[in-house]
Amino acid sequence: MRAGATVIVFARAPQPGRVKTRLVPRLGEWGAARLHRRLLRRTLRVAQSARCGPVELHGTPRARHGLFLLCAGGRGIGLRAQRGRDLGERMFNAIADGLRRRRSVILVGADCPALEARDLRRAARALAGGSDAVLAPAEDGGYPLIGLRRLSRRLFADIAWGGADVYARTAGRLEELGWRWRALRTLWDVDRPQDLARLDGLALRRRFTCGLETAAKRATCRR
Repeated sequence: MRAGATVIVFARAPQPGRVKTRLVPRLGEWGAARLHRRLLRRTLRVAQSARCGPVELHGTPRARHGLFLLCAGGRGIGLRAQRGRDLGERMFNAIADGLRRRRSVILVGADCPALEARDLRRAARALAGGSDAVLAPAEDGGYPLIGLRRLSRRLFADIAWGGADVYARTAGRLEELGWRWRALRTLWDVDRPQDLARLDGLALRRRFTCGLETAAKRATCRR
């Protein structure tokens, strides 16, 4: 086991109609997939720029989707498949594998444009300094970042993923376990149509409209 942290980015393949489905009424299936693709690429850039340790991309439903291969190829990013029946089991398995190789693991989602390299560095410093866990709350009640130096299935079992109490329930279980943990700053992700307005000041927000679906089909949003 080596010192330092592994940063794991969890992502779904940008398949039209299967990602960002709550944004489809506004963006169309191809526009939502294209936005998802841009968010993933930004997250990987942030993860690498933080320089906390090796970066891995864990993809689903298959790791060798064209975009995943493109993102990982020649960039020093490890590529792995997510394993498990639900999100909680897939996260548990990914972190368990990571902890066999490094002393800590930081796992982030791919759809949080508010995530910055400093958030990852703070998480890594807290774990190196003796915290058992770090957690960044999201405004919608979930969490886009979890960092762990030890592991328990209780953190990922019987959670209604996507609900408004995911962070609260996870924090409660950390307290029940008696672990030392720290909360990071609150972040926001892009899941609902009202979240799109917050992208206006970012380079990620372009004209993701139904009218651009034909052009988006020519991008790398391949099935």
